[in-house]
Parts: sequence; C-alpha cells; structure tokens
Amino acid sequence: MRLLTTSALGTALASAIALPALAADGELTVFDWAGFEEPSIFQGYIDKHGDSPTYAFYGDDDEAFQKIASGFKADVAHPCSQMVSKYRDAGLIEPWDTSKIPNFDKIDPQFLASEVFKDDEGVWYIPTDWGATAIAYNPETVPAEDVATLQVFTEPKYQGRTSLPDSSDDVWALAYLATGVTDWTDVTDEQFQAAADWLRKAHANVAAYWADPSEQAQLMASGAVDIAWSWNDGVVYLRNDNYPVAFQRAPKEGSSTFFCGYINLKDGPGNEEKAYDFINAWLEPSAGKALLDTIGYGHTSTEAMATIAEEPAVKEGLSEVDAPILAQTPNDPAQREKQLAEFEKIKAGF
Repeated sequence: MRLLTTSALGTALASAIALPALAADGELTVFDWAGFEEPSIFQGYIDKHGDSPTYAFYGDDDEAFQKIASGFKADVAHPCSQMVSKYRDAGLIEPWDTSKIPNFDKIDPQFLASEVFKDDEGVWYIPTDWGATAIAYNPETVPAEDVATLQVFTEPKYQGRTSLPDSSDDVWALAYLATGVTDWTDVTDEQFQAAADWLRKAHANVAAYWADPSEQAQLMASGAVDIAWSWNDGVVYLRNDNYPVAFQRAPKEGSSTFFCGYINLKDGPGNEEKAYDFINAWLEPSAGKALLDTIGYGHTSTEAMATIAEEPAVKEGLSEVDAPILAQTPNDPAQREKQLAEFEKIKAGF
C-alpha cells in the first residue's frame, strides 16, 4: 500500500534525515520531498546513467534549509519559490548554466518573473512543478455545502476531524484567504493579526498536522479526519487506494497555488554534469505526464503541459477556478519569518 510505505519512510527519515535514503547513483545526491523519487519523472537520467540519483528527504521547506545551512551536503535541492531568497542570502547556492539546459526556454515565463530567480548574476532557480492547495474531504461524511467556505476549518461540528499541513506557508495562505487577503506580498499588521486569530480557531479543530502528503492521506484513509487542507498529491494517493475523496478548489474565499523547482547547491559532493542531466530529464515533455500521474502536479514546461492539457486530473486539480487565488510567490522574508514564529506558537497552544 503506497500510503503506508511512503508514510513509514517519511517517519524513519524524520529522525535521521541527513542520511541518504534510496541510495543509487552515488555521484548525484538530490535533497527532495518524499514522492519525487518516482523514476518516471526523470526517466532520461536513468536511461543515460542506468540508475536513479541518491535521494535524501525532508518534510518541509524550513527544515530543508536548516539542514543545508547546518552543513548537510547534497548536489541539488527542491525548494518552493518563497524559499529561494533565503538560500541566496545565505550564500548556499550558485547560478545554473542555462546553456547546458536545452529546454530552459520552454519554461513558462511566469515562473521566472522575479529577480530572486533570475537577474544580472544568472539564473538561480529552475522551476519544475506546480500545484494547488485546497480542501480535500470525504464526500460521504461531509456535505458539499460545508466546504463551500473555508470557515469549515473552524466549524465546531468538525472539532478533532480536520488536518492542516505542518507548513507555515500553506497554513498562512489558508488563514489569509479565510480572512479576505489574496495577496501576501503586502500584508498589514492588522491583516496578519486577523489571520493569526483565525488560525488559533482552526487549531482547535485540528486532529493532527500532516508532515507530508502520504501522512495526510493516511489520516484520511484511516478515518481519523474528514477534511484536510491538501496539495494535489494527497488526493492522488487517496484515489489510488480507492478512498472517497473530493477536492474543493473554489470555496467562496478561494484557494492557493504554489510552485517549486531546483537549486544548484554550492560545493556539492557529486558530479556537476549529472546535476544538469537530472534537470534536463525533468524538463523533457514526457515528464509532464509522469508528474501528473504519480503526484498530480502540473509542469512548468509549456511543452510538457501541452501533452496533458486534456487529462481529467488537470481539469479538476490544475485548471482555472471561479474563486480567488492566493499565489505563493516570493514574499518579504521578514514577514515570512514572523509568520513562521507565530505558527509555532499556535501549534504549541499559545
């Protein structure tokens, strides 16, 4: 059962995350989210080198940054967009040589529209994948009208029946949306406080904060929770196990989107050319279908997306919706640290 296998892997890695897992090609270490080690996504790398890279995993972006900043060595890592400035400011990454990435110009320009990613010094980030964060729920136990609003997460009748991600970015995206904010790049103190107050109410209903999508899916599959603030992959995992799940991306207050990609870590222990082979495999058009089928995410390559445009999973989980969207694009690092600190207080019950 995929849910149990991946969740168990994530639990084991949580206690020793700096140790490589799924050791394979020792000349390339990829520090990544669990689930992205699916070979079909980077099949071109395997075709060329005969094996997958060696993978080490992390549970959230801030944890990954702290590990790397503390000296953990890998060749590439897979942060989401709002983290890239932290890696740059800390001097942990170096630009990519896009002359070695033939399909770089196929990346949709909207994913590179920030000087954090691309400036006069070079290209610091290769965006590869994107998805949505919205309401996953069991339609057999939760009426559709209840999830027509994000206030379902504070509804007393669901006390102890909800789950939120143990991810500061995603929970603040939820809280801002629920309190009427759709752009987190310009948040006032009053808006921050309103969102924090709302999160404290939502916390009262939380049975557990999930650390990775497999854990979230397991919580729902076990019957422990009925409603979760979920990425696309949690829904894919549940459906693969024939669990009844629906994905509400258009509550009246809206939902969120995010995108992630790869950074080139300084002083990586492996073969630099293999890092480029890995990125080039990711940017092949065939990776779009593999990414969608295994994780439910969209691809940043316009060519890759063109190959899957008519897929039902794209229409349900990635298409435009008639509701507000909070895009998790790079925001003020100081604001993000403030949110992170407040989230830790909320989880601790303060």
